Amino acid sequence: MVPLPSLLIPILLAAVLVFVASSLIHMVLGYHRSDFRALPKEADVQAALRGFAIAPGDYLLPSPGGPQGMKSPEFIERRTKGPVAIVTVMPAGEVSMGTNLALWFLYSIIVGVFAAYVAGRALAPGADYLAVFRFAGATAFAGYSLALLQNSIWYSRSWGATLRSMIDGLIYALLTAGTFGWLWPR
Repeated sequence: MVPLPSLLIPILLAAVLVFVASSLIHMVLGYHRSDFRALPKEADVQAALRGFAIAPGDYLLPSPGGPQGMKSPEFIERRTKGPVAIVTVMPAGEVSMGTNLALWFLYSIIVGVFAAYVAGRALAPGADYLAVFRFAGATAFAGYSLALLQNSIWYSRSWGATLRSMIDGLIYALLTAGTFGWLWPR
């Protein structure tokens, strides 16, 4: 067993490598540019919605209001006519990536902590690189990728966008696994 504090360096270095890889994936490679499409008559839709002063949050259209509402003729008719949408409203104004990037880095640290915990409980100091790679990598992949499937299953998110994000998660997991294997306590 390897105590969590002795894995602080691999946790932080893996988070840094994931952060850099994520930046390169999203800014240089650009294969996520097709994940979201523009609405037809986007400016008109935006102008129409602006008048409602919708608070930031997640919305379902039409909303049944609860399990009983899903059986109501009014809900069924509105759902049948469409459009049916899940909408996330974000605050208006300039995009400030600082908070998002800080939260992403914190998330990468959290995934690293879980990878360290699982590998540290399963393996002893001096464990073989490949054994460390497997435990840390599988845990990191679960942390970065598996929950993304829910968005396609339940919320009709594009399977292509989900799979592209899962490929990112695999890359992040491989970087995490390699870092842990390299810096595993001897």
